[in-house]
Parts: sequence; structure tokens; C-alpha cells
Amino acid sequence: MKVFSGAQPSGKIHIGNYLAAIKNWAELQDKNECLFSIVDLHAITVDYDAENFEKKINQLLAVYLAIGLDPEKVTIFLQSEIKEHSELAWLLSTITPLNELQRMTQFKDKSEKVAGKSGATINAGLLNYPILMAADILLYQTDIVPVGQDQVQHIEFARTIARKFNKKFGQTFKVPEAKVLKIGAKIMSLVDPTKKMSKSDENQESCIYITDSEKDIKRKISRSVTDSGKKIKYDAKKKAGISNLLTIYSLFSGKTIKETEKHFINKNYKQLKEELSDLLIEKLSPISKKIKELEGRDIYLKEVLEIGRKKAQKIAKSSMETVKRKMGLSIN
Repeated sequence: MKVFSGAQPSGKIHIGNYLAAIKNWAELQDKNECLFSIVDLHAITVDYDAENFEKKINQLLAVYLAIGLDPEKVTIFLQSEIKEHSELAWLLSTITPLNELQRMTQFKDKSEKVAGKSGATINAGLLNYPILMAADILLYQTDIVPVGQDQVQHIEFARTIARKFNKKFGQTFKVPEAKVLKIGAKIMSLVDPTKKMSKSDENQESCIYITDSEKDIKRKISRSVTDSGKKIKYDAKKKAGISNLLTIYSLFSGKTIKETEKHFINKNYKQLKEELSDLLIEKLSPISKKIKELEGRDIYLKEVLEIGRKKAQKIAKSSMETVKRKMGLSIN
């Protein structure tokens, strides 16, 4: 099976990103042909710090390697270095109805945030984001895309475009499938467990970042929202805060939700938070340490991306020749 996924170099990775997608990548690399991209072109659809952008790319690459991705087993590359991504996105835009883009949930959400800022404008890149994501996926004849729950609509869009292209120009693209965790596909905010954990949240106490210090982890978990009850039980509607903490504990411990509930029978909320903090520190500290080590190895990081670029470029070039030939365009 061919696997493709990617993350934006737009800030620190929190445990929601890690659990919903990135953690699963290393588990897929032994039995599949995997391509993992740093999707920098997606990151520039909103305001970003151009001066420190390269630093953020290297930080994300360090995360990829620290979680266990092996450059000898997988293809790791920078999206903007493969021109075929942009080229295919333009070609796919010619068969994409405008209303398909306007109804995308992420476009609506981000547009509302942009509209609320003084002097800010909604750019065309934000609207066309799903087309570029579809190009990312379809370019490599992807079978499986491991993503969080919030990205499922984008995968459905890619599937729709693949079918539409195939019907219009003949069988060309595989129709990809999303791989989503049944539990943990969406980790909620620590301060408002009715909302998804997000690095764009103005309240940084809402997120646990995988590079957080022990002190930060303990503080954030101790202040996390629970409820006025005492029973530690999973009930996403009535006990959203406790259910979120149980989900995080379950995923980091490898226990099921029922096993986790049983573990905390006759224990109180304080004990749950203390044990969760200790567990997160135990699991995240080695990753955080590895990330810091890798961030200082600039030459090695560049080598990893260059090796990945060459491998991805070969596949992308072949795919684009097929696409252009099907569309009646010159491939010279």
C-alpha cells in the first residue's frame, strides 16, 4: 500500500497532532511505501513569519525523525521543492466547481478568523487549499492517507476530484482512503473540552506541546477543566473534560478506555491529573530530547530532504506526464 501524509511547519506540534496522525506514521513505514511531506505551501495561506520559516521547517523535520521515521524506509520531502504539486493543483482547479471549495468547513472557519482581524483579507490560496491537498495526495497514487478527524472532508474532496478526473479523461488516479483513529482522532482543548485542541488558540494553556517542559506539562494538566462531579468515567457529552483526559491517558498508555476507567476506580480527579502528567512526561521527554539534538544538525537535515526530494521528484514527474498526456497537453 502507498501512504501519503504531511504536516504544516506553522508552529509547535501538540499532542492532538501527534496522536491523531504523526504517531501513526512510524507504525506504517515497515509494511508500506510511505511518503511524508512538510507541506510548506499550505502554511503560507495564512499570515506567517517568513524570516523564521526555514527554522520552522527544520523543527518539523526534526519531529518527523524524532518520532521514528527512517529516511531509508520512507520518503521525507519539502512540498515546495516538487513543482508538480503546484502544477497539478492548477490543472485540477479547472475541473473543480467553485461551490465545492466554498462549502469546505476549514475554509469557513479560517475565513471567519481572518475576517475578524482588522485590515486582514481572505486570500485565494485559502479557498484553493483543498485542491492543492488533493494534488499532494493524487500525485503519488496514494492508497491511504492517515489524518485527524478534521481533515476527513479534505480527503473526501480528493476522492471526488479523482473520480471526476478519471471519468472525464480516463482512469488516471487512485481514489485514496482516509485512515482515522476511532478513538483519539480529535483531542480536545484542556481549557474548553468542547473545542478541538489547536495551536492557533490564543490561550496556550489549552495545548500540550510535545516539546513542553515537565513543569509546563504538570501546570497545564493540573489546570485542565473537569467538572463538579467526582466519578472518573468516560462520557463525552456529560463529562467532556474528564473524557478528554481519559482519552489522552488511554492513547499514551496503550490501555483501552474501559481499562483506563477501571484503573482509576476509587481515585479522584487530582490523582488522575497527577498520573496523566507523569505519563506524558515519561512518553514525551525522550522525543523532546531527540528533537533538540536533531535541530542542531543542519547538514544532516538538508541531506534527508535532498534524498527525499530526488525520490519524490521521480514519481511526481512520471505522474504529471501521464496527467498532461490525458488532458491533451504537451509533455515536452
